[in-house]
Amino acid sequence: MKKNLIISGGIFHPFEDSSKTLSTILDDIGYESLITMDIEGAFKNLEDYDLLTINALRWRMLNHEKYLPYIDEWAFSLSDDGRKHLDNYIKNGGSMIALHTSSICFDDWDGWSKVLGGKWNWDRTFHPPLGPIKVTPIANHFVTDNIQSFTLNDEVYHNLELEPESKPFLIGYTEETKEEHIIAWSYEYHQGRVIYNALGHDSDSLVNEELSEIIKRSVLWVSGDSDA
Repeated sequence: MKKNLIISGGIFHPFEDSSKTLSTILDDIGYESLITMDIEGAFKNLEDYDLLTINALRWRMLNHEKYLPYIDEWAFSLSDDGRKHLDNYIKNGGSMIALHTSSICFDDWDGWSKVLGGKWNWDRTFHPPLGPIKVTPIANHFVTDNIQSFTLNDEVYHNLELEPESKPFLIGYTEETKEEHIIAWSYEYHQGRVIYNALGHDSDSLVNEELSEIIKRSVLWVSGDSDA
């Protein structure tokens, strides 16, 4: 089996459960996953893995007083070495999928947007409460080929900031704001391939039939195992 590294952990989300669910989903397409919260340690050995999966919420937590009780345990700034390890891994042909809160991670590193293909912008990005949303494919891409619009309980991230080269393939809509927003994209960074998907708040979302299929196809695309 191929080897997948899942970076997990953070506040306000059931990461332990959702990372296990991701592991099960990817096992179906031949990936054995190691789940870890040790970001610095894991990034030193990225070359040992065929796939990197980010399912975490790790940043400096300086944006609101509501985060103060959690800072000592969860605040995080990726070291210069960690940034180099990750950047080089993707740049030199690595494969990465990143879900949900991963766009918030590493907030003091401008290069994260260049690796991921976009980011959460604290001045503009937000999301309405968890609830029913409609998801619609918007691009002719291997990941969404023959997948129709579907609904699930999740969060629609509003006003994510994409890199110009990113190629959106999903739009999310919520009755809360009655707005459509780009919530997923594919991206090529030098020799590497990346897919970001803002869905996946919890396991109930991840096991949705259409989303599970999109995640599997995302892995096939970033790994070069698809025809696209």
